[in-house]
Amino acid sequence: MTEENVIRKKQTLVTKERLVADFRKLGLKEGMVVIVHSSLSALGWVCGGEVAVIRALMEVVTDRGTIVMPAQTANNTDPAFWENPPVPEAWWEEIRRTLPAFDPAITPTYGMGRIAELFRTFPGVLRSNHPNCSFTAWGRDAKSILSGHSLDFPFGEKSALARIYDRDGCILLLGVDYQVNTSMHLGESRAKHTKRCTQSCAMTINGKRVWQSYEDYEENSDLFNKIGRAFERSHQVKTGFIGAAPSRLINQRALVDFTVQYLDDLYADAEKAHH
Repeated sequence: MTEENVIRKKQTLVTKERLVADFRKLGLKEGMVVIVHSSLSALGWVCGGEVAVIRALMEVVTDRGTIVMPAQTANNTDPAFWENPPVPEAWWEEIRRTLPAFDPAITPTYGMGRIAELFRTFPGVLRSNHPNCSFTAWGRDAKSILSGHSLDFPFGEKSALARIYDRDGCILLLGVDYQVNTSMHLGESRAKHTKRCTQSCAMTINGKRVWQSYEDYEENSDLFNKIGRAFERSHQVKTGFIGAAPSRLINQRALVDFTVQYLDDLYADAEKAHH
């Protein structure tokens, strides 16, 4: 959405002070561990843009807590899988041969939104070293949440998502829905029957750029909004507006456990129907 459209459509002036008040009203507190998924344009016209949003989050959570954001680079994957947009098959081999290796210091996020992209560059923000599924974090537990991020199964047990789960952290959906709620991929990885696949990317190993394969689970975020709605029927989710953006504060552990159960039940029902 263009800035002009945001002003015309939202008719909301949002300051950093207003954001701080709205975050607190929603339930965000000092010392929390929280992963944030966000849309800047959903907030209204923010005075100071993404800088104001990040500063407001840091003011509320403080460095006694930890803010995590997705820093994924879906454009550093096998071009055979690309869909939005796809590229001609004739290009695939050359892309695999020449795509620059992931560099946590400079490789921009892809499709994560302006808040997540700026957060990556903020002083004191760290980034995990996964060439496709990295996370960024700031605050007390940033280093321990990001360390040991495995190349295989990057949303699984050796990821920031599992470390947030261990700390009973929260998810903040800021003007976005469950479809971009990366924590639910941890639920997918723990479900009994999630299929595996091989993915590949450009990365540096021993100082050399290589095209490297790794194991992953087949992801299906198409179900996430349906699972989220079912979750909200049986669990308390804090909802409210941050600026003009409908937002949710969710207990991550409860949602991950619910996602596992939902997917296991779905598979069992499909098996019953099949027989």
